[in-house]
Amino acid sequence: MTKAVRSTMVLAALVALVCTMSFAQSSGEATYKTKCQSCHGATGTPNPGIAKLLGIKPTSDPAMKALTLDQIEAAVKNGKGKMKPIAGITDAQVKDVSAYFKTLK
Repeated sequence: MTKAVRSTMVLAALVALVCTMSFAQSSGEATYKTKCQSCHGATGTPNPGIAKLLGIKPTSDPAMKALTLDQIEAAVKNGKGKMKPIAGITDAQVKDVSAYFKTLK
């Protein structure tokens, strides 16, 4: 009986760990989808009309690729050009969404 209880506890701990890791990996993506995707596009390529109107470059543009995480975080917090600061997100979400943004090709 003790072996079964121990096995169940180990399994529960593993499930909790996997769920936590999945949440941590997707929090930047989730924030991006709710706060950024409408202008920057689902894959980092904005709609041509919005890109022209707001001056948004795709993530594949060399100038965008050259941005550091600190620069992206500053743009999210303070705004940049026609982009206004993103309201309603925590510092942790800013870091997560900035890191996710760097993964877009």
